Amino acid sequence: MIPAAPWRIKKLAVLPGYRLAMTFQDSTSGIADLSPISTAPDRGIDQPLEDQAVFAQARLDLGAVVWLNGADLDPDWMYERIREEKAWSVPI
Repeated sequence: MIPAAPWRIKKLAVLPGYRLAMTFQDSTSGIADLSPISTAPDRGIDQPLEDQAVFAQARLDLGAVVWLNGADLDPDWMYERIREEKAWSVPI
């Protein structure tokens, strides 16, 4: 199955400082800054991501960013923010 929705991510790169560079199916691209995850209170499932080695294990599954512990990011929501601003910072 090839995820074809424009908001599905087709390329992902982990950058320093808890950031992800991504390109979506329609070639929209930008940077997601997830650094607030490392210091936010009550991180829940995101707590293991404060370890940069764990964060660096981000991968794509059907066009969404996922980690082995079950954490994931909503690609549709990121797509809208990145399309508008070319950057997105996770809210805390």
